[in-house]
Amino acid sequence: MTYLVVVNHEEQYSIWPSARPVPPGWAPVGDPAEEEACLRRIDELWTDMRPLSLRGGAR
Repeated sequence: MTYLVVVNHEEQYSIWPSARPVPPGWAPVGDPAEEEACLRRIDELWTDMRPLSLRGGAR
């Protein structure tokens, strides 16, 4: 099974099965990959676990 890394408006990341539609409020980041690869990518991207609104960067 492959997954997508997805991100929401608060710049919080998760993985989502690539065979399913991405839920509202989330956007894919990159291409589908195996679960472990997606989790490694999230570790690279999500360096501050606070939601964007708490970091003073609300859009």
